[in-house]
Amino acid sequence: MVPRLAEEAEADLDEIWWRIATQSGVAIAQGLIASITERFYLLASQPRMGRTRDDLEPGLRSHPADEYMIIYTIEDEDVVILHVFHASRDIGGQFGQ
Repeated sequence: MVPRLAEEAEADLDEIWWRIATQSGVAIAQGLIASITERFYLLASQPRMGRTRDDLEPGLRSHPADEYMIIYTIEDEDVVILHVFHASRDIGGQFGQ
């Protein structure tokens, strides 16, 4: 199974890459993005391993990846990555909490 990325998740990854590349260099940014995207494939193979986040929105799940939090949902048998946030961010605030 291959994970699907929402446009917002793609934008999140681009923002993460840009911020890390400008602060620490391209190689570090690429390594971080590779580490995060590896988790997408892990979640696709074991979609229920993430924590349920019905407190944010019904059907949401989260799973850590380095210093980031992957927010995703399960649609039929697919994992859809909705967002990738830095773990220090107020994730509830991103969902109107």
